[in-house]
Amino acid sequence: MKSGNLLCIKWQGLIVLSFFIFHFSLSHAQRIPQTIEYTEIYDFLEELTTDGIIASNSAIKPYTRDHIARLLMEAQTKDSLLNKRQREDLQFYMQDYALEMDTLPTYYSYGHRHVTQWITPVSNLSLADPSLHILTKDKIFKMRVRPILGMDVMYNRHGLLTHRWYGAEIQMDIAKHLSIWGSIRDNSWKGTGYLKTKYYPTSYDQIDGARITKPGYLNNLPGVQYKEANYGGDFSDSRGGVSLYMWWGSIGVQRERIQWGDAQHCSNILSAHNPAVPMVTLQLTPCKWFQFDYFHAWLPSNVLDSSYYYLERQEEGVMQKEYRPYNKFMAANMFTFMPIKYIQFSFGNSIVYAERNVQAQYFIPIAFFKSLDHLFTKGVNSENQNSQAFASITIRPTDHLRLYGSFYLDEFKFARLKPSNKEHNPVSYLVGFNWSGWPVKGLALRGEFMRSYIACYTHSIKVLDYTSNSYNMGHYMGDNAQSIYIGISYRPVRSLRLTLDYHQDTKYRAYDYIRHNIAGTKVDNPIIAQKPFSEKIWRNDEVNFSAIYEVFNNCYAHIDLSFNRAKAYTPASARIEGEDRGWNADGTSMNLEGDALKNYYLNKYTPVYFQGTNFTVSCGLSFGF
Repeated sequence: MKSGNLLCIKWQGLIVLSFFIFHFSLSHAQRIPQTIEYTEIYDFLEELTTDGIIASNSAIKPYTRDHIARLLMEAQTKDSLLNKRQREDLQFYMQDYALEMDTLPTYYSYGHRHVTQWITPVSNLSLADPSLHILTKDKIFKMRVRPILGMDVMYNRHGLLTHRWYGAEIQMDIAKHLSIWGSIRDNSWKGTGYLKTKYYPTSYDQIDGARITKPGYLNNLPGVQYKEANYGGDFSDSRGGVSLYMWWGSIGVQRERIQWGDAQHCSNILSAHNPAVPMVTLQLTPCKWFQFDYFHAWLPSNVLDSSYYYLERQEEGVMQKEYRPYNKFMAANMFTFMPIKYIQFSFGNSIVYAERNVQAQYFIPIAFFKSLDHLFTKGVNSENQNSQAFASITIRPTDHLRLYGSFYLDEFKFARLKPSNKEHNPVSYLVGFNWSGWPVKGLALRGEFMRSYIACYTHSIKVLDYTSNSYNMGHYMGDNAQSIYIGISYRPVRSLRLTLDYHQDTKYRAYDYIRHNIAGTKVDNPIIAQKPFSEKIWRNDEVNFSAIYEVFNNCYAHIDLSFNRAKAYTPASARIEGEDRGWNADGTSMNLEGDALKNYYLNKYTPVYFQGTNFTVSCGLSFGF
């Protein structure tokens, strides 16, 4: 036989072998993320994990739907460890993930099963919940189509707010290796009947009153980008993606909210507080004890570039400039090790950069980005980009108890650890616990404490801040802040969760990170040399009771009763360069005092609707999230 023919046969054999390896490696997977707004499934999985029934990586969210399905099937194999309510919850949630288990859902009500299915020559269809599910008989194609509809009504002494949303989502899995998904939600906030308060001598503007989430507001509500509206706030939320996957990993392009760092109230690494952004993603799960995550994202900077603009009205001889925002990008990776069932340790690093175009070096998934940054910037004496490092650890020393913590390092110098050095490293740390399932099944006690030092998440160059759409991507409280959270929840019957919690958020003196004065020399009184957590300028205490009942899969009703007190303070110390005590319309700093400064902080950090002391009642019904 000629060598050429032999070589040809070898290559053909390799191709055939590769095909079989590829085919069998794709037989049991799907990579569609489960939105983290669907808190009920995550809460149930956390209960099972804390009880020691299943094991999951809670430091990286969202989970994929196939991963959730595997966790539910794992719990099913340990049926003897579940109580009656947990078995009913398990059966209930498995219906929602039936397609991921290569079957169709059935609809349950009052303990009875109702099957609504159509059988065709090539596929089976199911209408439940009322989602449309399609599964071909060869299981090569799966599709789920679900409407989205919901409304919340909120009332306190400031008046009535309504939030409505509608849309649809579609999820498809093709040939057991390609996942495609997308959704659209059109949202609208409206406010009516505002009352006069001591903070606003006259009725305040209806638009501002209806907007309870903005980049400057210190609350845990998801961030949005509003459209123009003359009655409150409109915004749309389109998400989706495409993912090519194998059993050991996936690569894709998507726009979703993500959370990195173990947390129950709010993560201090990536909290999903900002609007979702488009990103290229890579996830590797080659074995049970290791997971690797990477993404490269395109971030809206909300900072105008004076050298980049469109020209408008040129035909009339008018050269009107329409300035465009700076380009802004982010690359990040996270390594997660689970050496034994009861310990998970994650660490990684990221970089926020604002070059004209994407930089190839930041598409290297396993890289220390700060080192690459030095390679491309230090040689020309230009300013570095904004790099970060972080870690998260979860320990389950015994069944029913989970201890966790995370650490975010924005900038670090060993010299700052010396007692004689007045400067502080801008870092953030978070610790928490969850005690669940003992002595009462379904009962859970949770607590969390977070502190972020001065200049954490910020940068001396505004476009390089750790923000997207002007929202902080870490903890919503930002720098020089503290947050305390404690809560108790109880799940008495299937799909019902009762929660009573309290959180206290405190903001201390606010600064811009100024490292150099106008002349280009270092400032005499650097920001990071100020004493952190010394004088509070804002505080909000809130007690909340909520009841959530999931009527059927992805449809739930809720009622919330909350009491909050938001108050601002005037610092006693004199203002230093870079401290925020008000701004003029032209962007120059002010030095407000007394009640004027209090009102400035209150309006900056608190939505009008929650300023002062309030008892708020809200209720709503949603389908599809």
